[in-house]
Amino acid sequence: MLLDEPFGALDAITRNEMNRLLIDLWFRQRWTALFVTHSVNEAVMLSDRVLVMSARPGRIVEDVAIDLPHPRSEAVVSDPRYQGYVSHIRSLILASTGEALSPSQPGR
Repeated sequence: MLLDEPFGALDAITRNEMNRLLIDLWFRQRWTALFVTHSVNEAVMLSDRVLVMSARPGRIVEDVAIDLPHPRSEAVVSDPRYQGYVSHIRSLILASTGEALSPSQPGR
């Protein structure tokens, strides 16, 4: 199933609820999905693999395997591995755009 930013227009609370419902549905049905998102946190929460794309021209920078247990809940965000994946993917995105993460850019 192709899901191209299906929750992009939702507020944070509704988006998190939809992510939880999608995880529950996937865990029961086990179908294959390609989920497009600009949210690194959402990508790590929902995925077994994250394909990080560069900007113009769009190319795959890295295929990151996400090794976290299923089913996932909001509790996974406190897992150091989750945080490591988010940090690594953000650094790949910044590197592909020529930016660098610095102390003056916290939380980016």
